[in-house]
Amino acid sequence: MNTFPESTERVAAELLRLSHPHAPRVLDDAARTAQQAADQLGVALGQIAKSIIFRRKSDDVAVLVVTSGDRRVDEKKVEAHVGGKIGRADAEFVKARTGFSIGGVSPVAHATPPVTLIDQDLLRFEVVWAAAGHPHSVFSLHPTDLQRLTGAPVVDVVQAPIAAPDAVDGKLVA
Repeated sequence: MNTFPESTERVAAELLRLSHPHAPRVLDDAARTAQQAADQLGVALGQIAKSIIFRRKSDDVAVLVVTSGDRRVDEKKVEAHVGGKIGRADAEFVKARTGFSIGGVSPVAHATPPVTLIDQDLLRFEVVWAAAGHPHSVFSLHPTDLQRLTGAPVVDVVQAPIAAPDAVDGKLVA
């Protein structure tokens, strides 16, 4: 009997093939969002390496952006890196191209290899957590391991962080 769902077994096999030292871990509850994963793992939201799939309009290729959980993707920046307009990918497209359901898209072991970009803001952390093929499965890695595991470039693909109110006088600070 498998200890993981089939999609997580596929990720585990790929991580083993790529000599990644950390196997997937099963969470008690589903972590379909970066916040849910961070809460369960007891880590900062930015330490969640969320995998977002877009559809490149010119050729219907999947574009995977792996970004920090506390950042929002800037689609114009992604388009500049992938050479064309992108659009949102629906659940059917994501499942067909990656083999994973939304909420469990891993950066590795895709059914069809996507064009992949890695958010440079992930490098702020020593350890990040990525989905391992299922909403209940994650694995840990150093952000630079993402580049080794995927062969993808590390680039600027996010919007500027939103300013937060200053605790002293309510003024916005960057």
